Amino acid sequence: METIFADLHIHVGRDKHNHPVKISGGKTLTLTNILKEASRNKGLQMIGVIDCQSPAVQEELMDLINQGVANERSDGGITFEELTLILGSEIEIYDDQCQGPIHVLCYLPTLEAMIQFTQWLRSRMKNIFLSSQRYYGNAQELQAFVKSLGGLFIPAHVFTPFKSLYGKGVKQSLTEVFDPNLIDAIELGLSADTTMADQINELHAYTYVSNSDAHSLSKIAREYQQLQVADPSFNELALALHNRYERTIVANYGMNPKLGKYYHTVCKKCLYPIEGRSNCANCGADKIIKGVSERIKELSDDPDDVVLRPQYIHQVPLSYIPGLGPKMYQRLLDAFQTEMNIIHFVTKSQLQAVVPERIAHKIWQLRTGMQEVSAGGGGKYGKIK
Repeated sequence: METIFADLHIHVGRDKHNHPVKISGGKTLTLTNILKEASRNKGLQMIGVIDCQSPAVQEELMDLINQGVANERSDGGITFEELTLILGSEIEIYDDQCQGPIHVLCYLPTLEAMIQFTQWLRSRMKNIFLSSQRYYGNAQELQAFVKSLGGLFIPAHVFTPFKSLYGKGVKQSLTEVFDPNLIDAIELGLSADTTMADQINELHAYTYVSNSDAHSLSKIAREYQQLQVADPSFNELALALHNRYERTIVANYGMNPKLGKYYHTVCKKCLYPIEGRSNCANCGADKIIKGVSERIKELSDDPDDVVLRPQYIHQVPLSYIPGLGPKMYQRLLDAFQTEMNIIHFVTKSQLQAVVPERIAHKIWQLRTGMQEVSAGGGGKYGKIK
């Protein structure tokens, strides 16, 4: 067995023709650049790129395979250097059972299976080339088709106020929309962690994943997990999500939920915090953006069991550290190769030999989750104090 770091939710900003895939994604966020950044600078061993249903993304991937720099694995996934790419697709569901739109993540073991998925989606989606597009069909039909291709199905960022399972998608239970037996894991999102999610009984049956939802290269691995697997492959990932044969998630690493964009309930007009009031104390408006913390309180029920979970460790990306600019970041990479090495493995004395003591101390605080934060809400990130 080995332990690996994995971020399973990364967007493609532009395809090989410089056409947008994720419209809000960075222009440098191409598939090739993602693979290089994740492998060389971030130090991940597995990533999920969730725009692989786009034919142009598949074309770039086939180019890499034909050039011999990427190779398909017999046990699922595609290797690039020391990295395994898991082919995924983020899709928006809004069928007759939904109260609002829901984003889901569909992962498939092979490029051939993803191409089949693309063909199936063409008649059920207006623009197959773009990310996170609306699927016109039944949610459980989508689940069943993903499973018929040997895939994994994970509801995405399930608590965010917009386009998520509990944000607007259902009144109370995931069973209103989905077949619970065809869900492989639950993605928490930036404004929630394990302790918060476990207030809801029906989630106790599922493994939690924490991912970056990166829209730029720098955001890759702002949240991730450490897996125990025999090797980094699709099949091993599937086993780890279901805790089988000693394959498992060892730890989740994510930002303090208060740093997320939707932790607090705020006034929709001025983003002033709303607590126990029907209107905004700042501007008087009566429309709100409900925060994740409040929504979870609404959904919470008395837990009927104790769930043994991997440790959820609060940390922030290196780029969040005040005073750590591009030159110092590069100095760290030159000395220690990858962000995962810097965050997890080098000693404090090794850090102090490369960067000022105050920066080394802040990296040490990052590693141990000792940051003071102010909460975010309404689409505005929280801040490190």
